[in-house]
Amino acid sequence: MSQVFKDFDLSSVWESDSWADENYKEAPFTPEILAAVESELGYKLPQSFIELMAVQNGGIFVKNCFPTTQRNSWAKDHVQICEVSGIGFEKEGSLCGETGQKLWLEEWEYPPIGVYFANDPSGGHALFALDYRECGRDGEPKVVFVEQESDF
Repeated sequence: MSQVFKDFDLSSVWESDSWADENYKEAPFTPEILAAVESELGYKLPQSFIELMAVQNGGIFVKNCFPTTQRNSWAKDHVQICEVSGIGFEKEGSLCGETGQKLWLEEWEYPPIGVYFANDPSGGHALFALDYRECGRDGEPKVVFVEQESDF
């Protein structure tokens, strides 16, 4: 099945959390939903993200802190991923939900660099994005951490 995560059990990365399930975890997506979300976003989602969401379509990671050498506005040595947006339209926090991509671009004025897919503990003042600036809308994006407090 998985080519990107070969020999890795993706079901082990997801935390059971009723709040995240209610607000971020979409039902399993179909090829039609995936195509509609990609069309709405204007970007082709990377295969690794698609494979991860095929196991559980949004929610919270069990291990959610990751070391970094670059300081951010609230930590000197790590970042924390809180909720991850599912592929869909129904849940408030899904990629195309009420508090998804459009909110970050239009109301919070985040830069249009790609797809904002997860937040940190700051409540919207920093987000994780799939950055397509170097690869184009159909390429393989980088994952970046974008902070509002640092003028993006």
